[in-house]
Amino acid sequence: MDLCLPCLCLVTDRRQCAGRSLVDVVDQAVSGGVSMVQLREKDLPAGELYELGLELREVTRNRALLLINDRVDIAIACGADGVQLGEEGLSTEAAREASSGRLLLSRSVHSLEGAKLAQDSGADLLVLGTIFASGSHPGGETGGLKRVADVSAIVDIPVLAIGGITANNIGSVIEAGASGAAVITAITCSPDPRNAAYALARQMNEAWDFAATRRVAKRS
Repeated sequence: MDLCLPCLCLVTDRRQCAGRSLVDVVDQAVSGGVSMVQLREKDLPAGELYELGLELREVTRNRALLLINDRVDIAIACGADGVQLGEEGLSTEAAREASSGRLLLSRSVHSLEGAKLAQDSGADLLVLGTIFASGSHPGGETGGLKRVADVSAIVDIPVLAIGGITANNIGSVIEAGASGAAVITAITCSPDPRNAAYALARQMNEAWDFAATRRVAKRS
């Protein structure tokens, strides 16, 4: 599958699924409008991560892109579409060579400098954080909509905003220039992951369409 914009990405956290199966939550989320899933279970041994990757590949196949956090080897082994590289992780060039150019390479960034460096090194996609305060990073530094706007203005590749994204503010990050958003608990903690994903996707798509209309109006 190709990357379609705008993109709603679910970042996994099996401990935030209220006792439900992560695979079931992902399946529901994709049914609701998630178009990318990032498998991010850093504490799992390689073998278990691979097995989980295979299960998620089955529920996302021909429905959503699947990225594996950091592990190029496991991404290749389970037939994933790409890998999410940390800001201080394996270089984009090394990941590209190791995967023989077969994987979509997404890079986590937190600053203008990091975003520009990631683009110049060949990243296909950026995940920019932390935008709003979130439970995943309580008390951490946030960049807000200004960071989204500033980064989106200096790079030519898609930028997904992450950090405290909800159905109430996802539209604002799209209007600020993002090409989508990544969420964790907005979906995994919901009693109805499908409807939570649907609400996020609807607000995101409406903001995307409005921004496109506004760009056309400015050119005419």
